[in-house]
Formats: sequence, C-alpha cells, structure tokens
Amino acid sequence: MQAVVLAAGEGTRLRPLTEDKPKGMVEVAGKPILTHCFEQLVELGAEKLVVIVGYRKQNIISHFGDEFEGVPITYAHQREQKGLAHALLKAEEHVDQDFMLMLGDNIFQANLEDVVSRQQEDRADAAFLVEEVDWEEASRFGVCDTNDYGEIEEVVEKPDDPPSNLVMTGFYTFSPAIFHACKLVQPSDRGEYELSDAIDLLIKSGRTIDAIPMEGWRIDVGYPEDRDEAEERLQAEAEA
Repeated sequence: MQAVVLAAGEGTRLRPLTEDKPKGMVEVAGKPILTHCFEQLVELGAEKLVVIVGYRKQNIISHFGDEFEGVPITYAHQREQKGLAHALLKAEEHVDQDFMLMLGDNIFQANLEDVVSRQQEDRADAAFLVEEVDWEEASRFGVCDTNDYGEIEEVVEKPDDPPSNLVMTGFYTFSPAIFHACKLVQPSDRGEYELSDAIDLLIKSGRTIDAIPMEGWRIDVGYPEDRDEAEERLQAEAEA
C-alpha cells in the first residue's frame, strides 16, 4: 500500500518553533514529527511515500532526500494552503492504488494497523481511526456520525452543534475514489476545500466507510504545549 503525508502547513500556532522550519520538522523526543510519521508508515508496509510540501519545503526535502529506510519518497508541492482536500489532490498523479493518509503534524501511539487491515478486507472503501473526545471539544474537529455497524454516515467539519463526540484523528485509508470527490468539493465557510466534505460526497455516493475506534493515544501538534505533551508521553513510554 502507498502512503500520503500532508506536510505543507506553515504552523503559525506553533511559533516560535516554526519561524525557521515547517511544522513537520519540529522535533519531538529528538526527531522531527515527520520522522515519527514515516517510521510508522514504513512499519505498516508503505511501499512509497508521497509527501505534500509547501511552507519551507526545502527543509523537508533536503533532510529526507529521495528515500526513507529504503522506501522511495516523492514530493508534491501545494503552493497555496487551501485545505486538506486541496492538498490531497496534489498526490493524485502519484497514487494508483488504495493508500494510507496521515496528517504530518500528528504523533500516534495507536492501533493504526487495524485501519490498514480493514481497508485490505475489501469490505470498506475507506476506513478512519476515530476517537471520543469531550463534547465541548468536538466542535474543534471533523465529527463523525456512525450507524450501529460502525459505518460512518456523515462527517461534519468543526460543527457548532456536533452530532456526536466521535472525531477523526488524522489517519485514514482510502481508495483512489477520494480524488474524484475532492475535485467536486466547494470552498467551505472558512474558504477551504475540506476533506470532510469530500468524505461526505463518498458516503452520499454509496461508498462504505468504517470507523475504527482508537486504542492508545495521539496528539495533534498544533501548539508548543502539544509538542511538550507528546514529548513527555513518548519519553515516559521509552522509560517504562
């Protein structure tokens, strides 16, 4: 399976850590966030890494080069940050099979392999790792509404009135059908092409998308304090 990593963001909320580097190059426990991402994707069987770069892209390209642990890396450039669906489309010409998608600002210690296994069963067209959060926090995320079979029926990006407290975590598997859906997405109220809207189009077209409950933890490194928390957790696990 191939893997796509979205790493084009500027990371303004992470400043001053991102004044001279993209957020994927911010170090957590002694190595860049992207190194953590790549290590996990390779362990999950990634045969190719497609990395979407943008802000200070040369920092990433010069650091990792054209391969990681023997797995080839292809870079695609998102010139303007117009949302995750817009970023994902930059990978289309480099992906020709089912693939993993990871947001390049997340640190995971979780059951990612369960998502990959579900995709490989051919029962689902896509699968997401999801987690329950406090209801008051759900409006910060892409919120999933599921049926009794664990299939996602609706995804709403940062809703004022969340239909559930089950949210997407930043790790997904898709078939190439997601690219066509991304092309149909219209800008949201935020002016961005939302991945959640593309997912909703897949659902409305009759595709089956499974929610895989997260076992373990993940941290979306959006602020300096998130970096510190991720570092503390990784170091605690290493010392355990």
